[in-house]
Amino acid sequence: MNKLAVNPKELFNSTQYGFSQIVVCDPGKLVFISGQVAWDSNLNIIGKNDLKIQTQKSIENLKIAMESLGGTLDNIVMLRIYKVDYKKEDGTVINELLKENFGTVAPPASTWVSVKGLANEGFLIEIEAQAVL
Repeated sequence: MNKLAVNPKELFNSTQYGFSQIVVCDPGKLVFISGQVAWDSNLNIIGKNDLKIQTQKSIENLKIAMESLGGTLDNIVMLRIYKVDYKKEDGTVINELLKENFGTVAPPASTWVSVKGLANEGFLIEIEAQAVL
C-alpha cells in the first residue's frame, strides 16, 4: 500500500501528537475495524481504571485485527477515538501511545470524541479504525 501523510503548513503540526491531518492512499481492499477496547479474548478488562494500559490494549487489539488480514498498523489510515469524560491530561497519555505505535512520519488521521460512557462501564477508551490493504 502506498500511503502519503499530508500536513499542510497552514494547519497545526499534528504529527507531534501522533496523527496526520490528511492521509491519502492508493485504492485497495478497504478494512473497517469495529471499536476496540481493553478486553482480552476472554472478555477480561485489561488495565481496569488505567487509561494508559487500556489504550495500549485497544491498539494491540487493532494490531491483532490487522495481522489477521496480513496487514500491520501501518495500513491504518483513520482512527476514531472515543474517551469517556475526556480531560486535558488524557491527551498526553493517548498521544504518547499513538506516537509509540504509529510513529510520527506517516501516522493515521484521527478524530477524538469525548463520550459520557461506553458499552461497559469499565471501559475508559474505545478505538475504531479504517485501513487499506
